[in-house]
Amino acid sequence: MTPEEITQYICNKLSGVVPKASWGETSLFYNPGRVLPNGVYFCTIKQNNGENDKASNLDREGVFRVAIGLNSKTYVRLFGQKPARPGKGGIVATGHDFTKLNELMPHPIYAWMFWAQILSPSRDKFENVFPLIEEAHHEAIKKFEKKTANNSVAAERLGSVN
Repeated sequence: MTPEEITQYICNKLSGVVPKASWGETSLFYNPGRVLPNGVYFCTIKQNNGENDKASNLDREGVFRVAIGLNSKTYVRLFGQKPARPGKGGIVATGHDFTKLNELMPHPIYAWMFWAQILSPSRDKFENVFPLIEEAHHEAIKKFEKKTANNSVAAERLGSVN
């Protein structure tokens, strides 16, 4: 699958998804009606190394990362305890080969925030991990609802002051 096919697949299958491309990465936000400036992101598709993100060697021909924001219980079930936050420019200490293609594993930089990655997934492997993307989308919906509820309360308070 290509990054574009994956983006389209996710946008077609899940509601309220807004893709935003910048700097060789497409971030997928839950933001129905574009109510928030960006929304709540739950998945990214990155096609090249970043200044502090070279562990997966994304500059290889045809290699890209699908990163998924998991909830803590799912992360621990799949990978065990979350690793410590790495220092600037460092990677998490999980023992994984972060350059390996088509394998779900902790994200080399953001595993401490319960993110996972899969590099250049095949169609079958992507379909196997898609339930994790659905779960991340569901978590994003809950965060979005909390943020927009807080915004509504704040707006109501401002309205009562005026």
